[in-house]
Amino acid sequence: MTLAMTWEEWAQHDACALAARVRAGEVTAAELAAQAAAGVALTNPATSAVIELFDDAVADPARDGTNLDGAFAGVPFLMKDLGPTLKGRLQEMGSLLMRGNRAASDSHLTTKMRQAGLNLVGRTTTPEFGVCSSAENPAVYVTRNPWNLDYTTCGSSAGSAAAVASGVVPMAHATDGGGSIRIPAGVNGNLGLKPSRGVFSIAPYGSDLTSIVSIQGCQSRTVRDTATFVDRCRGGAPGEFMPYWTAPEPYATLIERDPGRLRIALSHEWGDYRAVPHHVAELERIGRFLEGLGHHVEWALPAVDIRAAFEAQTTCYITNFAQTINGLLALKGLERPPEDRVEPMNVRIWEAGRHAGYTERAAMQAVFNSTARGFGAFFEEWDIILTPITALPTPRVGTTEYLTISDEPSVHAWFENLWRNFAYTPLANLCGLPALSMPLAWNEHGLPLGIQAQAAQGRDGLLLQLAAQVERAIRGQWNDGRRPGVHVAAKG
Repeated sequence: MTLAMTWEEWAQHDACALAARVRAGEVTAAELAAQAAAGVALTNPATSAVIELFDDAVADPARDGTNLDGAFAGVPFLMKDLGPTLKGRLQEMGSLLMRGNRAASDSHLTTKMRQAGLNLVGRTTTPEFGVCSSAENPAVYVTRNPWNLDYTTCGSSAGSAAAVASGVVPMAHATDGGGSIRIPAGVNGNLGLKPSRGVFSIAPYGSDLTSIVSIQGCQSRTVRDTATFVDRCRGGAPGEFMPYWTAPEPYATLIERDPGRLRIALSHEWGDYRAVPHHVAELERIGRFLEGLGHHVEWALPAVDIRAAFEAQTTCYITNFAQTINGLLALKGLERPPEDRVEPMNVRIWEAGRHAGYTERAAMQAVFNSTARGFGAFFEEWDIILTPITALPTPRVGTTEYLTISDEPSVHAWFENLWRNFAYTPLANLCGLPALSMPLAWNEHGLPLGIQAQAAQGRDGLLLQLAAQVERAIRGQWNDGRRPGVHVAAKG
């Protein structure tokens, strides 16, 4: 098969650059899709990141309504197998229970993506229902980190992270209910923005606490790709139950200017949770780098009850996931999750949360409110808070204590174990804050370590501005210019 460009050339293009070449008549959208499909063939035997390619969308990018005159001009884009639906396509949510499940219609965000010119060419892996920290169930698939195949990608946007990191596509869909965009971006060396609450719609589904906590987005390799994605895909559908943010100017324009001198707080002490010393040292190193860009940096932490916040967050997850499973059971005419088709921790979560009452949810929401107010007050004094993306090193594949195939009998103990590692991301979901993982640091075992920046609600543009300033300062060399061993442009 003759490709439109060499793999090295492909790897040097972000989505905006590929779209520019389509508009210039140098390549076609079909040629880009064919190259992405070839990239899957090269890398997927090692990473198991992509579940399915849509051969018809590869052959005919305009087939499903992709606007080839849109900003992305038919650039190939992979969809996480969870969240927005694609009419007639499989969406199996990482679960044996949902094998063969096909969507009846496109979601609102799917339509926005296609209007933006993204060619939705396939599905990427996710843990069952997006619940755990890694797409690892040998009965379904095991997705591996392209930097070192002995390690996990984390999750839940596992396959999208691996596909972007290995150079298959420049950008892919991701979702984030507690860090699921940012954590896999952080451990795979990608950019991952969790937008503010009220940026991306999940219509026609979930006009409730699900859409307050769980957010749509993407992972990419350049700030301008993420900025353009947000610009083109944001906005509510008719009848949304909450307001949606607007921006005074497109983020793709805003990022061309550096931010002013920012007040940046550093923290790795997050309630009861602490990062390992190596992660603290990397955070301090990046703090000094930001000082060198002219920002004020010091240690500070919001005055909130983080222990209470995590207890409320755990309640939210247990009750939300239980109702998600209830809805899927109802579709299939089942009274309880079949234990041969639903992973054991998800069965226990369903059992723990299915009878939750209004009093429990109201108490949870009260803590959400006080926590959000505390972070809001903090961001009156500070522009950004910076943390490592995880407290502990990336787990090896097969570390079952983080997985929903775990035999841990206690649901609360299982979540508490998650928080010890993934401490720094969930409260942004609770409070509706924007948060961005930047591939600036390294784990002690040589894998990427994202550095997370969080800002006040609605200040997504500020995070992108800071990231663009950093990107210019490092001459575009995220991950110090290194690439993972499993990569489309790898030699040998």
